[in-house]
Amino acid sequence: MSERSALQRRIRAWLVLFIVCLVLSGLTAFPLVGELHWANSLVSHAWLQRVGDGLDRADADYPFLLYGTDWLAFAHLVIAVFFYGVHRDPVRNIWIVEAGMIACAGVIPLALICGPVRGIPFGWSLIDMSFGVFGVIPLLVLRRMIKRLEALLPA
Repeated sequence: MSERSALQRRIRAWLVLFIVCLVLSGLTAFPLVGELHWANSLVSHAWLQRVGDGLDRADADYPFLLYGTDWLAFAHLVIAVFFYGVHRDPVRNIWIVEAGMIACAGVIPLALICGPVRGIPFGWSLIDMSFGVFGVIPLLVLRRMIKRLEALLPA
């Protein structure tokens, strides 16, 4: 197998990992009420209980508020579709990886600004920020491999 073919296979493997994680992250935004019931049955934590109570109340009295998290889930799925372009042509569509890296970086100021505004405890904002930190890792690896692939292509 040529170096180019091996690199393309590794790019696709990392890409599949990232897409699967993005899709799973999105899908978990649909069943929030049930997820919080499950989490609260496993762990006794004041913040989780408060979030669960808030979701129960919103679900009972204002279910349309949860529609926002449906759109959050949908956005994750749509973003995952864009990464198919990287699968088709990694060199030409490296901009998608770079846009994903920018989005991961944007998670941090969002959590630092909106977390306190919405009354989110700082520790939970750190958990939110970790999605950006851990999400950028496969994208950095992908970008580096795509740049190597680009160097192997004829000019």
